[in-house]
Amino acid sequence: MRTLIIAEAGVNHNGDLAMARQLIDVAVAAGVDIVKFQTFQAEKLVSKAARQAEYQTTNLAAGNGQPAADTGQFAMLKKLELDQDAHRELIAHCAVRGIRFCSTPFDLESVDTLRALGVDLMKVPSGELTNLPYLRKMAATGCPVILSTGMATMADIELALSELEAGGCPRARVTVLHCNTEYPTPMHDVNLRAMNTIGQAFGVAVGYSDHTLGIEVPIAAVALGAVCIEKHITLDRTLPGPDHAASLEPHELTAMVQAIRHIEIALGDGIKRPSPSELKNQKVARRSLHLATDRPAGYLLTTADLELKRPGDGLPAALIPVVVGRRLRHSLSAEHQLTWEDLS
Repeated sequence: MRTLIIAEAGVNHNGDLAMARQLIDVAVAAGVDIVKFQTFQAEKLVSKAARQAEYQTTNLAAGNGQPAADTGQFAMLKKLELDQDAHRELIAHCAVRGIRFCSTPFDLESVDTLRALGVDLMKVPSGELTNLPYLRKMAATGCPVILSTGMATMADIELALSELEAGGCPRARVTVLHCNTEYPTPMHDVNLRAMNTIGQAFGVAVGYSDHTLGIEVPIAAVALGAVCIEKHITLDRTLPGPDHAASLEPHELTAMVQAIRHIEIALGDGIKRPSPSELKNQKVARRSLHLATDRPAGYLLTTADLELKRPGDGLPAALIPVVVGRRLRHSLSAEHQLTWEDLS
């Protein structure tokens, strides 16, 4: 099965449309399936009194090691909005480059905006998992839904799925992403096995939205059965902004995609059998029956007379019980590889 790989450009364009187009180009060059942005109106998302998350204040420091002043979420997000004209430009650029455009709406009006623009895949961010009116609105679009579950309990996920179903989106159209909402996520908090716990508990397709540093964890998620991987991308991890520090730079994104595609091939069909590439080595690597010492014609073979040696193109080693007790038709020398013609 081919894994759906989403490059999360998010707000890593820093409000610059040219940078947003570059992020699309990076996603195309890496071979991902979807490039995803974020659609919101700061006025409808946060109050002017809302403080930044700790990771946001830290990451806004542009990699200089000193936390930035907390100017609040509203001021931060207002600079990162993309208006409808910007969305149209990015959608057009995706069409030219041959990649699917997607965006996460963060408010009810943004859901309508994306549908009006022809976006046909909806992503519920972790922060909206308990926003019941929002979930109903998303379900009513009729689009497939990807549901992120950072900060969630199993009860939260159950409630969200129930709301989506009640709004007209059956579980068959939902992919649930295991996620941890810390940027970057420490390895000891990933809990990757929870991804399959979610799938088994709710009967849904599962994937993984990754905020760790590096590419090991999303690759492992594919090996565990993820059908969708989402990973933040940036042009430069040292840029100022809330998400750059937990994002992949272009060469890392390419490496992740290549590794995932290799894992998909390596997983195979689950049937244990010799592969075409190894069959040629079977006779070289296995052993067959040889005589341990010189023996005359008519000699009755015992176990002590037999040695197991390479190559394996003679009588297989597994035939010892069949060969013991047979007589030699003619005299044979030590290390002779036995054949049926040698035995009476």
